[in-house]
Amino acid sequence: MTSERYNARDAEPRWQRQWDEQAIFVSKNDDSRPKYYVLEMFPYPSGRIHIGHVRNYTLGDVLARFMRAKGFNVLHPMGWDAFGLPAENAAIERKVAPKAWTYDNIAAMKKQLRSIGLSLDWSREFATCDPGYYKHQQKMFLDMLAAGLAEREKRKLNWDPVDMTVLANEQVIDGRGWRSGAVVEQREMSQWVFKITKYAQELLSALDGLDRWPDKVRLMQRNWIGRSEGLLIRFALDQVTTPAGESELKIFTTRPDTLFGAKFMAISSDHPLAQAAAAKNPELARFIADIKKIGTAQEIIDTAEKQGFDTGIRAVHPFDPSWKLPVYVANFVLMEYGTGAIFGCPAHDQRDLDFVNKYNLGNTPVVCPEGQDPKTFVITDTAYDGDGRMINSRFLDGMTIEQAKEEVAKRLEAELRGNAPVGERQVNFRLRDWGISRQRYWGCPIPVIHCPKCDVVPVPDADLPVVLPEDVSFDKPGNALDHHPTWKHITCPKCGAKALRETDTMDTFVDSSWYFARFTDPWNENAPTTPAVANRMLPVDQYIGGVEHAILHLLYSRFFTRAMKATGHIALDEPFAGMFTQGMVVHETYQKADGTWVQPAEVKVEVGGNGRRATLLATGEDIQIGAIEKMSKSKKNTVDPDDIIATYGADVARWFMLSDSPPDRDVIWSDERVQGASRFVQRLWRLVNDSVELGKIAPATRPAAFGPDAAALRKAAHGALDKVTTGVERLHFNVCLAHIREFTNTFSEVLQRPGQPAADLTPDLAWAIREASQILVQLFSPMMPHLAEECWQVLFQNGLGQPGLVSEANWPQIERDLLVEDSVTLVVQVNGKKRGEVTVATAAQNPEIEAAALTLDAVKLALDGKPVRKVIIVPKRIVNVVG
Repeated sequence: MTSERYNARDAEPRWQRQWDEQAIFVSKNDDSRPKYYVLEMFPYPSGRIHIGHVRNYTLGDVLARFMRAKGFNVLHPMGWDAFGLPAENAAIERKVAPKAWTYDNIAAMKKQLRSIGLSLDWSREFATCDPGYYKHQQKMFLDMLAAGLAEREKRKLNWDPVDMTVLANEQVIDGRGWRSGAVVEQREMSQWVFKITKYAQELLSALDGLDRWPDKVRLMQRNWIGRSEGLLIRFALDQVTTPAGESELKIFTTRPDTLFGAKFMAISSDHPLAQAAAAKNPELARFIADIKKIGTAQEIIDTAEKQGFDTGIRAVHPFDPSWKLPVYVANFVLMEYGTGAIFGCPAHDQRDLDFVNKYNLGNTPVVCPEGQDPKTFVITDTAYDGDGRMINSRFLDGMTIEQAKEEVAKRLEAELRGNAPVGERQVNFRLRDWGISRQRYWGCPIPVIHCPKCDVVPVPDADLPVVLPEDVSFDKPGNALDHHPTWKHITCPKCGAKALRETDTMDTFVDSSWYFARFTDPWNENAPTTPAVANRMLPVDQYIGGVEHAILHLLYSRFFTRAMKATGHIALDEPFAGMFTQGMVVHETYQKADGTWVQPAEVKVEVGGNGRRATLLATGEDIQIGAIEKMSKSKKNTVDPDDIIATYGADVARWFMLSDSPPDRDVIWSDERVQGASRFVQRLWRLVNDSVELGKIAPATRPAAFGPDAAALRKAAHGALDKVTTGVERLHFNVCLAHIREFTNTFSEVLQRPGQPAADLTPDLAWAIREASQILVQLFSPMMPHLAEECWQVLFQNGLGQPGLVSEANWPQIERDLLVEDSVTLVVQVNGKKRGEVTVATAAQNPEIEAAALTLDAVKLALDGKPVRKVIIVPKRIVNVVG
């Protein structure tokens, strides 16, 4: 006898074991069916999954299970983004080896992920810290080095003098190292870069073809690449004021139309002109040293107080030899952007306006908004950056901005200084080459050798992988590889001289920039990919992950795919055909009176006449209910997935994650709605079991005809099937769940109809019940696979279903004839005002529709005895009666 309650604690591990034993989620590379590759961004092995992981991986799992049922060879792998600084921090704090800490975390998280019931191909699993993985990454680095896509160059970097390491911009907080707290310095250091700028235009143009990516993600990438069309202008320098050897200052501008509003020039502290001036001016040298302390992050520079130092150098306006512009060294100009120099037009740029207001340089408006009087238009504290006509600009006055840009360009292109024009049209990009050198141990070693005789020597392919030593010490600051007594010492493979290994390791973004390709054939020990397999399985059809990775990870992956194509490892340009960014899981916060945060599990929330009230379970004291925020350890508003699964089961957690809001929006965690999902699981279990008694008397063969009740049930079942099919394909999972609930209600009404014992059931309705029960189980099987397997087994054991697993069953075929509506409801208006609705046969002609509308009491009342002048019928929409 079937249990009255579904027991998730018993069913879920049992079905997970059966899936594993039968290896039904393993994808075969030689499968002849069409492929479908669904991939969620792989996790960092921190040791615990969080509830956001549950949402992310459930989204991908629903799609993977659905496409498998649709007959695709689904590739749905999992791995670990395993290198990175947290492992080194753990080594320092816990006195454990980074490798041991990482692999222990992987084991713990893998067990947790398995408990969610994900249809993953674990046979392809790898961690990026496996030498068998990074061996191939090193090989691709060497291939890119040979192809000119990897180079060593000097760069200005953030240097932490205590930790003795380069810091990413994001690791500099208020000018200090995020871990040591030391004042960060800017140092010029040699580092390895990938030449992503070679693909700048291609990466930009190709975004237009990524029509299955969110528009916001494509816009973020466009802005990061930052293509700008403008003019390179060679400003002559006043020789009386200029250090020896300097005669001109080049600037790139997108607003040459504003030249007559120029008030100053600003150059980077690293500009050769600034360095030459500082060599003769100790005060300027001290100023440059001070501004270098804020680091290189653009966000920090943009928000810092604008500071400048007048070098005494003067630049000559290109249209007026008597007009001299002061040249400042400024803290908001970076050498990496443009030419490291700008001209400031403060009336039309807020940053420039803040600068001139600080140094009393004044401003001259040169663009006047339409409708404003140029004689009275002034700028004080807010720059005007809109459209308008040129003013105060001599020969440009009255022109539009675009006309003025063209006129300036034509004149400066025609004017020569020496043999070169003063102005030259150029296209610039904000994108800079990708610096991959990191001074840390737990990363992929860069496979080069530094020889005093041969300079940089690639590690021979036969010597790959260059494996990290395990006997490292973190007692000293800086890179543990530098301190290792033997690892870095080696013989040059070219000349046999004593040499040193490169001790920098690769940015962990490199590890995640090609993992999707490795998943296609992770068993190939000789090459990063098997091109024939990779070219067939790629691109990823649906990639799923957080919007926080919308720029760097996705951009680097797009570049790396092109680099792999250039070096013969794959034959495509774009790695991800479809991209989906899921929302976060958020939760309200709870605080005691003393301000300390309290975990949701410690709080009881009640709803009463005065609204919601929270108390501490342990003491009963009142707790303040705070804002709904992203889950974080600091505010303790987290939910442990293990607790949820242990209490309710994985299917309840999965259903809640899918049903509460659209998947691209944040979902608010709610214990009440989780409990509602749990109740719905039990309702489905009872419904399927109730259908057994009525459905098992159905005839083996399909009836020749169906009566009204059976036809109505079949229409509801196939209508839900059609809507859920479309919804999953569009990733509208919350909509799918709403249709499943709607069909569940319809099905329940049929099964619970009074006076309908099984003995009196007509064969056609019994057959329709059996069909509907199978369709219902398959509809929710991608979302709640454990419950579906249990229900599928109940149906089969009672003669209503098919043998085998529902996870292996084909998706039901939709009978399109059942989707055609027999009737249609139209709005009825009288003189343009709605008075009611009328339902008529779909095939009804206009005279029938008109007659039905005029019989409505509300229409008669509105006409008040007046004759009908005409009736206007908009097919399938509106009947408008004109009286």
